[in-house]
Amino acid sequence: MIKVVFLGFGNVNSHLLNALNKSTEISVKQVFNRNYIKLISSFEHIQFTDDISKIAEADIYIIGIPDDAISTFSESLTFQNKLVVHTSGGAAMNALSSKNQRGVFYPLQTFSKQREVDFEEIPICIEAENTEDLEILRKLGETISENVVEISSEKRAKLHLAAVFVNNFVNHLYEIGSEILNEEDLPFDLLKPLIAETASKIKTLSPEEAQTGPAKRNDKKTIEKHLHLLTDSPHAKLYKLFTEQLNQKYGKEL
Repeated sequence: MIKVVFLGFGNVNSHLLNALNKSTEISVKQVFNRNYIKLISSFEHIQFTDDISKIAEADIYIIGIPDDAISTFSESLTFQNKLVVHTSGGAAMNALSSKNQRGVFYPLQTFSKQREVDFEEIPICIEAENTEDLEILRKLGETISENVVEISSEKRAKLHLAAVFVNNFVNHLYEIGSEILNEEDLPFDLLKPLIAETASKIKTLSPEEAQTGPAKRNDKKTIEKHLHLLTDSPHAKLYKLFTEQLNQKYGKEL
């Protein structure tokens, strides 16, 4: 039985708690958070504390807080020589204080508190300073996911960069699309089948094979019309940037 304490209770840790709490191989001992939170009824058996000096004994301590706070917070922990991991894609393992054994337990997925996720297919990226800790993290990951992989901090930084492009930036483009439709009182639902098909194609095609649109085809009249519609819009610059990059990629000039 692996005993776990969660340090911080943001989007990632709240989803991890929900997943790990279902495993018979894991015992979630406690949740620490600086601000009081009321755990939902299914977690009422789990202890909560906002006192850093009263953090419980555990095999693994999982930090789930903003990246910029990881170093300071891990240094403030009152115990030593325990396995402490963070869940960040962007922070290196050595962002953690060296007074404890350091590791990374990074689930590569987007998390929103109002939406449940299935961890079985989510890649869990792990890293540790020694083989024993790495195996503990592997065992922890395998209780919830079928895809646990060892990845160094250097490679994980590039993986996280790629994830920001395909997830965070793409979602911002959804927001832009929604704004454009709202101006004409058109529902965003009209775009959802297109979004779903675009995502589905990537399961069987490479991004290059799946690419379509006026920029790839160099449809100059369509591009000019779009830019005219974006006159005085802050999104015109972004449209031009994407169009120019696609033109360069596929060897066509505007």
